[in-house]
Amino acid sequence: MEDGIVLCASSAYNQKYFFNESDFGGLPEEIKEEIKALAVMFTKEVGGLFTILFSDDGELILRPERYEDDILYDEIGCGLKAHQLEHQNKELWEQLEAYYKAFVMREL
Repeated sequence: MEDGIVLCASSAYNQKYFFNESDFGGLPEEIKEEIKALAVMFTKEVGGLFTILFSDDGELILRPERYEDDILYDEIGCGLKAHQLEHQNKELWEQLEAYYKAFVMREL
């Protein structure tokens, strides 16, 4: 598992969403809402946990996970959905990486 700084996470297990306000509070509210919608939609569709984070070198990572005993988790749907998110939101991911490198990495 890769280390990094979490942007946000969504859980189908406890139906909660987390946004890292301390590192990414400067993002525009529209972007925060878009990220939230994508993460929550992902977990509603395939279940499990979904985390968007940045690696130490500033690469954005979409990380779907599941509890080991989760028999309802849609493994195939997860892979398809993650691939779809990567391609349909490529511009957003690139902008977030640029923001991370310009503002967050600079402060670390």
